[in-house]
Amino acid sequence: MSGYYDDKLAAERLRRCYELASPRVRQYLRAEIGYVARKVGRGDVVLELGCGYGRVLGPWTARARLVVGVDTSLASLALAREELASCDNVRLVQGDAVRLGLCDGAVDVVACIQNGISAFHVDPRELMAEAVRVARPGGRVLFSSYAEAFWEERLAWFEAQAAAGLLGAIDYARTGGGVIACKDGFEATTFASRDFEALAASLGLEASLSEVDDSSLFCEIVKPI
Repeated sequence: MSGYYDDKLAAERLRRCYELASPRVRQYLRAEIGYVARKVGRGDVVLELGCGYGRVLGPWTARARLVVGVDTSLASLALAREELASCDNVRLVQGDAVRLGLCDGAVDVVACIQNGISAFHVDPRELMAEAVRVARPGGRVLFSSYAEAFWEERLAWFEAQAAAGLLGAIDYARTGGGVIACKDGFEATTFASRDFEALAASLGLEASLSEVDDSSLFCEIVKPI
């Protein structure tokens, strides 16, 4: 599954997924970007885990001193470089979100949105621990997943992607309860409030949970000073 976004859903194919989004899904996507932007202070260094083709980085550049995007897909990063050519405060890096290679406390805000904690198909505890490690003391770490109320819109969006040949056909026998499964092996799970809270607690951290736009569930951790 980790190779799915390197190969089948990279670059232009990934962008096509967002072009197929309904007006309600587009609202959800804007709400996530805006929520993170309001957490960014003037002069902050912001790191996005799983930046893809740079869809959310541009809107954050107006507030941040530097925005860094990390992704595993070279094809997606190449497209991001084209899309963000006019932004002089963006850096793009090919890398693994659980092994970032950054110094401790290197950034002010770490964001892993649009269900990256599930979509990356890595150990969530390792992912959260690495995100917290690279945040400065007092810095913010933000993860998001889907709100339960957004299920119908989310499923319809994935159905549209499957119909366009971007994903395998939906496997309805295995789809439900926050999980969308496809017949080609793709599977998208969801993190609930209790999952975020348990994960943070396992690392000795306190999570603050917020529902945004009736579509996203955000988990925010302020790194202890």
